[in-house]
Amino acid sequence: MKLTVHTFVSLDGVMQGPGGRDEDTSGGFEFGGWVVPLFDEDMGRMVNAWFAEADAILLGRTTYQMFQPYWEQVTDPDDAVAKALNSLPKYVVSSTLTEATWNNTTILPANFLEAVDDLKSGPGRELQVHGSYRLVRALHDAGLVDEYRLIIFPLVLGQGKRLFEPGVTPSAFTLAGSKATSSGAVHLTLLPAAFGAADLEVGEFEVRDGREQVKD
Repeated sequence: MKLTVHTFVSLDGVMQGPGGRDEDTSGGFEFGGWVVPLFDEDMGRMVNAWFAEADAILLGRTTYQMFQPYWEQVTDPDDAVAKALNSLPKYVVSSTLTEATWNNTTILPANFLEAVDDLKSGPGRELQVHGSYRLVRALHDAGLVDEYRLIIFPLVLGQGKRLFEPGVTPSAFTLAGSKATSSGAVHLTLLPAAFGAADLEVGEFEVRDGREQVKD
């Protein structure tokens, strides 16, 4: 299976608490629900398309425990997100959970990277990660992410958990697709192109014959 990461981010990279005021107030975060005023039909179609490709879901414990009580209530058979989350195999990474109460859930231990690599080697289309701030960081640093799908919103929050914090493994990406929504958000599909400081290309400009050029 291909491991894909899906998240909403602000212009300053914040991914914390997009869906509600009390979704995640850790660290004194004050802007929970920042996605809601900008969520439009375009975005709804994008998110539905994400989940249509999923054969399994991988979540961190905090996101898992936020998702379960909300999405278990959604019984509309036409809701693509609820249908996927409530029915597909789910894997949650946790060192504290001893019992999973959400249908079709397997708890992965704290040393989960090998288990995730094994899942990727199995049959299926996509193993999808949604939210899950710490999990995404660990997967990124381990080089396990095959594709990022981000919806970037036109606002700056100035606080909160960021998708890529200082100290993350340096990486470069290839743009595989982009689309703007009517509310001004931008959907990006990114494929890893370089991983690690040694593989990250850098360069410089120089003035030659009166023109600015890339230095050989």
